[in-house]
Amino acid sequence: MSEADLTSVHTPASRLSMSGRWLDLSVPRVMGILNVTPDSFSDGGALSADNGAHFKVSLDKALFAAQAMVAAGVDIIDVGGESTRPGAPSVSDTEELERVIPVVAAIRRNFDVRISVDTSSAAVIAASADAGADMINDVRALQRPGALEAAAATNLAVCLMHMQGEPAFMQQAPHYSDVCAEVGAFLLARKRVCEQAGISSDRICLDPGFGFGKTLVHNYALLARLREMHTLGSPLLIGLSRKSMIGAVLGASSADRLAGSLAGAVLAAVAGAHIIRVHDVQSTVDALKIFLAMRNAGQTG
Repeated sequence: MSEADLTSVHTPASRLSMSGRWLDLSVPRVMGILNVTPDSFSDGGALSADNGAHFKVSLDKALFAAQAMVAAGVDIIDVGGESTRPGAPSVSDTEELERVIPVVAAIRRNFDVRISVDTSSAAVIAASADAGADMINDVRALQRPGALEAAAATNLAVCLMHMQGEPAFMQQAPHYSDVCAEVGAFLLARKRVCEQAGISSDRICLDPGFGFGKTLVHNYALLARLREMHTLGSPLLIGLSRKSMIGAVLGASSADRLAGSLAGAVLAAVAGAHIIRVHDVQSTVDALKIFLAMRNAGQTG
């Protein structure tokens, strides 16, 4: 980011407006991942109704998973109906709606928890708002046709993520001159576009997009310099859970990356991340309690 850019940003707010309700961000919040997909990299198919070749979500399994997250202390449940793993195929609006909206509506009926929807589709954004969602988490930063307008027409919070390329080819040859500066410049530009479209700054959070069009070195450079992202003036949402950047260092499969995921969550919290997106809610909540105990002692000791 240029010096001129930095003069126009401010300290991130300590709260986020989500469907007219404030989420306090003075402590890091845990976002639990609820993938209603057959092909997500870590847990694809886990919520299948097991009724043949056509993937169909089991509402009972989805609610059981949501209940476990709520009991573990989750702050936000992030429902996703399209895999964005490297090489993932696209999903039609119709199929994504069939997967996501009944789950969002069922969670809203049964639990008092913030609900996020991981989508880039204008149709899914609008339907999610009607079904009771509080947030849109978009890996494409509201760049698909109609997505920006659909989000602006709601009062949902939005998370804008950086991704170089598209999931089908984003990991083929990622290149940056300065990954932190380029990611920051993109996010700041998208934030300004959203504000101009009528999405107030208190509804916006930002995600540097670990693993999305970035090499191993790019990912760890972003993590090492994460504090620089605070100059963008918005809360930061960070997703490191079970990603290949952890598996590559540990030599571990996605099922065996808990220790690395927890280390990443704590490092992100130390760097001031506001929302941590994870698969393993209970373990992350516990790890962040240790971080908060240290932080609180440091403030009062």
